[in-house]
Amino acid sequence: MHPGTLEFNASQPDGYREICDLLAREIGRGLPDADNRIWHAHPVWFLDANPVVGYSKLKSGIRLFFWSGAGFDEDALHPGTGKFKDAWIVYRNVVEVDSVAVRRWLDKARRIQWNYRDLRKNGRLVRIGP
Repeated sequence: MHPGTLEFNASQPDGYREICDLLAREIGRGLPDADNRIWHAHPVWFLDANPVVGYSKLKSGIRLFFWSGAGFDEDALHPGTGKFKDAWIVYRNVVEVDSVAVRRWLDKARRIQWNYRDLRKNGRLVRIGP
């Protein structure tokens, strides 16, 4: 795990720190080949330089964010409101984190991807893979 992710997690208030630590562990297990770094001030994991999952602190809790999550067909994930294919969920307490669901979403994050890496170059989102 990137040292910046450890610092981000440690900087969170009690309760939120536990959520971040749990999410980081689950993401590390689910996407062991992903590159992790701090991107736009929060932890993000990349597959082949394409962002797939990250989390950030909101006033309302910790938001787990999937760049291509709108295509996961998961009721618990809220689709973004813009032109992107993102979806997210907010956790206020570590007991709300359903690790089985997170693992399922991580599997989908590997299989269902839109090419955010080349968005500026292409000017549009293109689906990666099947």
